Amino acid sequence: MALIAEEPISAFSVYGVRQVQYSVDAVPGQDFVAALTAAAFKQATAVETAAASFADVVRLRQRKLDDLGFVLAVLAKAIASMTTNNPVGSDKSDGDADLPTAASLATSYNITMELTGGNMITRQDALDAQNDIRYALDLEDNNLQQDTVSLQSLLTKRDNSFSNAAKIVKKALNASGAAIGNIGE
Repeated sequence: MALIAEEPISAFSVYGVRQVQYSVDAVPGQDFVAALTAAAFKQATAVETAAASFADVVRLRQRKLDDLGFVLAVLAKAIASMTTNNPVGSDKSDGDADLPTAASLATSYNITMELTGGNMITRQDALDAQNDIRYALDLEDNNLQQDTVSLQSLLTKRDNSFSNAAKIVKKALNASGAAIGNIGE
C-alpha cells in the first residue's frame, strides 16, 4: 500500500472536474495538502529516528576514542618513567595506579597489555600495546568520521523534509487566502 493513495469520490464533480479523496497510511478523508504534509512529516520523523541511532553509534565511537586516548597517555607516562640504561627486555615502569585501569580498558577493546607486579609494565610490552592502540585509534577515528558524515547527511534530509512540509502548508495557506480574496471581488 502506498503512503498516499487517492480514491475518486463517485458521482461528485465540481464544474466538470472529478473530485478525489486522499488517504495517508490508510487514514481516509485527507485533502491533498494534508496528505502531502503528513507524508513530509512522516518522512522527517523516520529520518529523525534513523539519525538518533547514528548519533548513538557516534557517541559510542567517541567514548572508545576517549578510552583509548587515556590508555595511550598512561602508557606514555609508564614509558617515560623507565630508565634508558636497562636492556629493553628487563626495563620496567614505575608502579602506576592507572596501569590496571588502562589494562582493563585495553582488554575491553581486544588489546593486550601485559602487566608485571600488578601495576608495572615492561618497555617492550608497553611499546607493543602502544602500537596496537595507535592502530585502533586510527581505525576508530576513520570510522567516526564516516559515521559523522552519514549522520550529517541524515540530519540534512530531516531538515529538508520539515522544510518541505512547511512550504506545502505555506503554499496551501497562500492559495486559500488568494481564493478567499478573489471571492470578494
